[in-house]
Amino acid sequence: MRIKAVIAYDGSAFYGFQRQTSTPLTITHAIEDVLRSLHIDSPVIGSGRTDRGVHATGQVIHFDIPDFWHDIQRLRYILNQKLDGIYIKHITPVDMHFHARFSAQKRLYRYLFTTTTPSVFERRYLASYPAHFEIDKLHEALSLFEGEHDFKYFHKTGSQPHTTVRTIYHSRYYRYKNRHIITFEADGFLRSQVRMMVEGVMQYAFGKWDRHSLLSQLAGERQYLHTLAPAQGLYLAKIFY
Repeated sequence: MRIKAVIAYDGSAFYGFQRQTSTPLTITHAIEDVLRSLHIDSPVIGSGRTDRGVHATGQVIHFDIPDFWHDIQRLRYILNQKLDGIYIKHITPVDMHFHARFSAQKRLYRYLFTTTTPSVFERRYLASYPAHFEIDKLHEALSLFEGEHDFKYFHKTGSQPHTTVRTIYHSRYYRYKNRHIITFEADGFLRSQVRMMVEGVMQYAFGKWDRHSLLSQLAGERQYLHTLAPAQGLYLAKIFY
């Protein structure tokens, strides 16, 4: 039986989502180890990878379970008892053709930051930027990212995707209490693409990056910006199927 699970995790406790040979501290490794302790020998496939320190409130995974695990809500309960820093929000049986990554249609990321110094309890979960940015320019920059673009200069090198073309359906900035929130919804994202886009729109809003440079990099002509927004502000929020 194939299982689809919606999970949340504290990215500050892990070195990213994908299993690595250099460390066992990854989301995939942690879940697969607990599954094996329950006699479930299946790889865990995610809708996408998240970097070290990046969180999730709506990551989706799939894995296969043997027939004797017919009570999947009990399975969810046991997984949540054994996992640390990872929480299984929902668990449902799906068709064997379902694939957490390839069946996904859209993905939504949220980026949270404050303009004050985060407390000791917040610093792993909120980024911080100075308060003197121009909100109108932030909205303007975000609108420029919407649509289909070749994001070859808006991702971290080291991976070789089939294509660097992605479509941003919606980009938005809003405030909730003392939190500043930026969202991107797209058909997919490249490695660290969201963090570089956030840094780009913030530098534009600070007046440190001009419209010509932003559009030139977005058109794939030249890379002006290389830096990334801090990882702790980023959340994989929702996957659409």
